[in-house]
Amino acid sequence: MPLPHVVTVWNKRYLNKLLVHLAGHGPFVELEHVGRRTGSVYRVPLVAIRHGGQVTIALTYGPRVDWLRNLRAAQGGRMHLGHSLLVLGPPRRIATAEGLRRMPPGARQILALTGTRDYVEFDIQSETPFTGW
Repeated sequence: MPLPHVVTVWNKRYLNKLLVHLAGHGPFVELEHVGRRTGSVYRVPLVAIRHGGQVTIALTYGPRVDWLRNLRAAQGGRMHLGHSLLVLGPPRRIATAEGLRRMPPGARQILALTGTRDYVEFDIQSETPFTGW
């Protein structure tokens, strides 16, 4: 099995189950999306940066991740960020330089070193206090 696949499987099976508990703290979020084929609701822990009425995410696994495909098909989703539940509009790709500029300095350096080139932004359509899923 190629190493990138092993890392992806390990992250999905183990790391995500730990990281979901960090949602709402700092840049850690829990993103909710609905499966394109199954209609099932999924939640994935990510790092997202808010800029006023928008949220930016670095696509460290590239633009073909399932959650992004699902959000495109559904024209948006929901996100637990801080103490808020955000309803997001459809994702839009943004230029690498702009995506890096929006990241905090430490993350910017790591993302540049790892060769992350893909970034998406979402408009925040509404915001309510997060009281749980």
